[in-house]
Amino acid sequence: KADNFKELNLFFTELTTPDNVRITVLNSQVWGGALKNFSANPERRVDIVAGISYDHYIDEAMEVLQNMVDQDSRVLKDPETFIGVAEMADSSVNIVVRVWVNNADYWSVKLDLTKNIKKALDSNGINIPFPTHTVYTQSAD
Repeated sequence: KADNFKELNLFFTELTTPDNVRITVLNSQVWGGALKNFSANPERRVDIVAGISYDHYIDEAMEVLQNMVDQDSRVLKDPETFIGVAEMADSSVNIVVRVWVNNADYWSVKLDLTKNIKKALDSNGINIPFPTHTVYTQSAD
């Protein structure tokens, strides 16, 4: 946003982040580095990873997530939503949910989808596991 710009001079540029943190960047760093502009394009992709239990059916979980995403009118139809298995981790099968939204909706959609993914999986009896460790003991008899 333009209101985040504070000062530009020969040696440094000062900006303020959305959470009101002042950043001072030496101009020499700007000339030699890459800049990320999160608001330049009209759309952004929201990526959320949800882990499900190995005991549950992947296709059912993906269908639940797709139905949940389809109910959010802020999610754009084009580009199309992608839901797929990202990895088989230590304690869960991780499913990635990738949706496209208008840039202004990014944070509200990200936060709402995170909450709604948990609620949708819970209401359909799909467990979100937490890491566990099995400890075996042996007696010194």
